[in-house]
Amino acid sequence: MTDSDESDEQRPAKALPPAAPLPDGDPTRVHPPTAVTVSFGLWLLAGLVLILGFGLTLTARQQIIDTLIEMNNDQRITNDQIASGTTSLLWTLFVGAIVFGVLFGLFAYKTREGTRSARTVLTVLAAVVLIFQVVLFSNLVTLASALVTIVATVLLYLPNVQGYFAKPSKAL
Repeated sequence: MTDSDESDEQRPAKALPPAAPLPDGDPTRVHPPTAVTVSFGLWLLAGLVLILGFGLTLTARQQIIDTLIEMNNDQRITNDQIASGTTSLLWTLFVGAIVFGVLFGLFAYKTREGTRSARTVLTVLAAVVLIFQVVLFSNLVTLASALVTIVATVLLYLPNVQGYFAKPSKAL
């Protein structure tokens, strides 16, 4: 779990789970609680679904451009500007989805190690994704990703996993 030299007798005093060697025989790593393991899988799924959702949006680029051109009441904005701006926006959203997917995977991996700050970062990322999907831009697939992030976040805050994310003790 960490680089500390704590014995199994010292762990319960800090509400940490006792060290249980993993199948590879490494006694310094511990099994994360089931809820953390499930959350890890959900974070990976949410990242993949988010990328898929924005990938599908990118494939519907021409339909989006046509709709925006029809809605254009401002003669100062040309159809070419609408097409160019929409294409740039959709590619930016797609690249952003890839970045969020990578961040989901990285910090979800760190939560499996019991890193408390990774849980906090994932909570912030979930809030950003939820706000972005509900308020600014969404489709059915990306909303599904936001729902999965909510479930994954809730699993990280269940009472039975609180000890796994115990506050680090202050050194004297």
